[in-house]
Amino acid sequence: MRCIAAFASLFCLASFSLYAAELEKKPVDAESAKALGWKASGSHGAVAAGGAEAVAAGLATLKSGGNAADGAAATILALSITDSHLFCFGGEVPILVYDAERRAVDVIAGQGTAPRLATREYFQSKGGIPTSGLEPAAVPAMLDACLTLLDRYGTRTFAESAGGALALLDRHAESWHADLAKTIRRLIEAERPAKGDRRRGLRLVADYFYRGPLAHEISDWCEAHGGLIRYSDLATHVTRIEDPVSVDYRGYTVYKCGAWTQGPYLLETLRMLEGFDLGSLGHNRPQTIHLTLEAMKLALADRDTYYADPLFADVPIAGLLSREYAAERRALIDPHRASLEQRPGDPRRGKPLLDKVAARRGLGGPSSDTTTCVVADGQGNVIAATPSGWSGVLVGNTGVWLGSRLQSFNTWQGHPNCIEPGKRPRITLTPTLVLKDGKPSLAISVAGGDGQDQTGLQMLLDVIDFHLSPAESVTALRFGTNHLLGSFGQTPPELGSLLIYPTADKALVADLQSRGHRVEFSKAPLWHPCMIRIGQGQFEAAGDPLAGRHAAAY
Repeated sequence: MRCIAAFASLFCLASFSLYAAELEKKPVDAESAKALGWKASGSHGAVAAGGAEAVAAGLATLKSGGNAADGAAATILALSITDSHLFCFGGEVPILVYDAERRAVDVIAGQGTAPRLATREYFQSKGGIPTSGLEPAAVPAMLDACLTLLDRYGTRTFAESAGGALALLDRHAESWHADLAKTIRRLIEAERPAKGDRRRGLRLVADYFYRGPLAHEISDWCEAHGGLIRYSDLATHVTRIEDPVSVDYRGYTVYKCGAWTQGPYLLETLRMLEGFDLGSLGHNRPQTIHLTLEAMKLALADRDTYYADPLFADVPIAGLLSREYAAERRALIDPHRASLEQRPGDPRRGKPLLDKVAARRGLGGPSSDTTTCVVADGQGNVIAATPSGWSGVLVGNTGVWLGSRLQSFNTWQGHPNCIEPGKRPRITLTPTLVLKDGKPSLAISVAGGDGQDQTGLQMLLDVIDFHLSPAESVTALRFGTNHLLGSFGQTPPELGSLLIYPTADKALVADLQSRGHRVEFSKAPLWHPCMIRIGQGQFEAAGDPLAGRHAAAY
């Protein structure tokens, strides 16, 4: 559905209504959005994400003729309002796209870089990279990632896609909402001269934010208030389209973003686990949990040692994901005892253990959260995205919050993830797409810092090895570990850590403790997953209700 410039705002408000298939002149139906549940099924399309009204925005876009890319863009923009304590307009969003026309999976690398002033020497003089405030802000990447998604894969304008976000902002529930609404309307005005040339209009929006008036406003405000972002950082920002990394696992192909995220360690874990018959061991049985945890620990040790922006560091990704290396690493797993050491391997030489391991630790910091978004349409297109950005600063009267992602760098000379200007931090954000026989099967997004792929892995095993439905998987008992170097201020590892719900069977817990696992009960949901399963013309969507996830389908 196309919206001419004179009626852009009217269309945007109307298209957000949950049940709107045609243009309507009525306000947002907030009660309908609140009625959304945590699971849904349908034959035409599905959305699962965080805030209910963001899910409603995505579903309305699908129902009015948009595709999965359009629905994801609408959902992500609205999530910056509904989930603003977890994700901000000036944040980031890595996106995995299955393009049905090309039958290909692409990565939209929606992660901003370190500004030119963000040097190792600068942060060393400050005593380290702070975990909040203005200094740890990376270049805002979310908006350009969404514009790239729409430009390359979508059919909608920015004005159409921003309608759900505007409808929420116009309620003025927070003091900054009116300012962000003005900023979004300025971007819509910047799109107007395109006069029906949709792709040109999207470029005009990007130019206005990154190279036009807003870029100068953001730069000037940061300079006046001790921030590091300058106009040149914004003007040279680029959203890369990259190839994903993938492995085959029991007849499925699992896709992740590259080593500038933590995603490949999930693939390395699968490589090790394919050597065990998990299905025969049983779902969430002691041996299953033990083997899964021990494989994750080994892969996480490699993550902490090797992962970084591949444009700046030589990450041995082929070796890390090879079956030969996995076999070497798998042999380190004691089937009866939990490891109490961090044990990175040596993929460059094909050795199971690295000779010298530097035991460096950072200042530590809280493991902040993020949000989720998965969308699938009836044409076969699928999107998995993980939007984030938190603990930052509101930029003057623009209504734009900046995140604090530079805290995921370290300042250790010689480490692959040491901060450098123009470099992407190695982030935890890690969406997942899964294909079966060349067709989309699963889309997964998880919020939860270092636990994202711990939960994502369990979602995959639940479906592939244990034949659970999405609804059963997102509500099943979950477990995890802090046996890792924290991605927020490099928190020291808690060796032997095993996190599990207090509802776990006492005999199960006792068995795991007898193996040496240091059990800690987690009262809150262990991370926040959502999932869509696609098959035989049917979409099954679900998100953990305890974690405030929502799902809709039609």
